[in-house]
Amino acid sequence: MQTIAIIGLGSFGCRMADALSGSNAELIIIDKDREIVEKYKSAVTNAYIADALGEEILKKVISKDVNVAIIDLGSQLESSIMVTNHLKKIGIEHIIVRARSNEHGEILKLVGATKVIYPDLDAAVHLVPMILSESLFNYMPVSQNFSIAEIKIKDSQDGKTLAESRLRQDYGLNIIGFHAENSQEIQTITSADFVLSSKMIFLVAGTPDSIMNYTKSKDSDTEHKKSIGFFQKLFHRN
Repeated sequence: MQTIAIIGLGSFGCRMADALSGSNAELIIIDKDREIVEKYKSAVTNAYIADALGEEILKKVISKDVNVAIIDLGSQLESSIMVTNHLKKIGIEHIIVRARSNEHGEILKLVGATKVIYPDLDAAVHLVPMILSESLFNYMPVSQNFSIAEIKIKDSQDGKTLAESRLRQDYGLNIIGFHAENSQEIQTITSADFVLSSKMIFLVAGTPDSIMNYTKSKDSDTEHKKSIGFFQKLFHRN
């Protein structure tokens, strides 16, 4: 069983507490706001009303047996850096911290953060591709070079088999599955003879560029290149 500590119940910390409270993990929360700690007290293993800035306080409530620590101290940039460093000294192996900027994130990594979360940037990276394409219905970046998306096929490929579509060879896309427009139930494709339909939504995997290139609108090539460039700049910021 994992033990997870959430230090600071800002908007990100609260969302993590909500998501983890239904799991079988042992959940520890720390925040100096009595009201918000009381709100989550019954849903977690241990709840502490305390200012997490002090290293001695952290040592009392956080042991090195904690598997993951999540830090969300809102706009308190210096505080999140200090707490991250304290947890690193305690021996916490995985430290996830919410950052306000790239500069803040770089400092957090230097003092011990193993993963930095940029909520606003992550939301933008998820939404921008869908805004730029009418054929893209959902988008999830997994890494800088790999993404998963829900797309519609091109009209020219409607009625073709998977083999005839040459999605992998010509576009660098691998179909993971599909579902009907009026259903969310994903079905797998087991044969290259499967016939593609414009009435289906396909779950595909590929690079960000390959997905954007395939789902580009009927804009001019120049406008499309501008869109791709904007997307690349946004995605590669962190």
